[in-house]
Formats: sequence, C-alpha cells, structure tokens
Amino acid sequence: MKTFLACLFILAICVTLSNAYCFMEPLTAGKPGEEILGCIDPKGKIRQFGSQWRTENCLDCSCGEDGTRCCSSYATPVDFDGEKCERIFHKQTCSYQVVEKADHTKECPVSAWVG
Repeated sequence: MKTFLACLFILAICVTLSNAYCFMEPLTAGKPGEEILGCIDPKGKIRQFGSQWRTENCLDCSCGEDGTRCCSSYATPVDFDGEKCERIFHKQTCSYQVVEKADHTKECPVSAWVG
C-alpha cells in the first residue's frame, strides 16, 4: 500500500510539472542558401541567438541554436467555485485573478492551477 501511495504521489507531481504549454519552432533561413543569423519571431523580426522576449500573447520565448522555444508565461486557475466565482485574465500582467461574480473586489480561493 505504501508503494502504491508513493507511486501515486510521484505521478501527481509529474503531471503538475508537465502542464506548461510550450512549443518549438526549428530554425529556418529566410531564403534558400541564406545564412541563419538568429530566430524569426511571428512578426518577422530576427532575434539574436541567446535572446529572450515576451510576446503580446503572453508567451515567454527564447532563441537557441536549435530554434525558437516558447512557453506560456501564466498559470490558469482550474479548481475554484465556478458558481460563485469567475476568472479574469489581465493581459498587461499575463495573469489570472479569480473573483466573486457579484463583487470583483473580493478574491476567491483557488485549489489548483494549470500551466
């Protein structure tokens, strides 16, 4: 029984750690045969190798020798009283706030976050 609980605990930690939304874009040259000088972001701007930036969609990106890696910079609340409360996304800070539907000045407790 102890072994089963230990395995369940480890699995729960692994699931929690693997919830981040990430993706990888491989390096590509602008034109065939052209030297690759960095990563090209979604707006077409060339980013230097080793650089990091945050997109307007709240993704934290970095440019490496293998390409561009981007991950969500925020966690999403998933376990709260949905009848009494609602989540509000603040794009300026790339974060969620969970507040009472009737009074947005009162925050609600959140038991679990994903991302």
